[in-house]
Amino acid sequence: MTEIHFIVEETPEGGFIARGVGADIVTEADDLPSLHVQVRDAVHCHFDEGQSPTIIRLHITREEVLTA
Repeated sequence: MTEIHFIVEETPEGGFIARGVGADIVTEADDLPSLHVQVRDAVHCHFDEGQSPTIIRLHITREEVLTA
């Protein structure tokens, strides 16, 4: 595997949660720089030595509600 993708969403509390696509990896953090660290750490912990992907892609979504 050369890449792993994460869907990142803002939490109601103000932080971020990242869920791996095709891998059972979930992590969260209070801000994006911290999330980058958490995602890297989670990926390295999830995969065996030498099996870890070389690229991590974060797809960050944001939901906004507007009155009509």
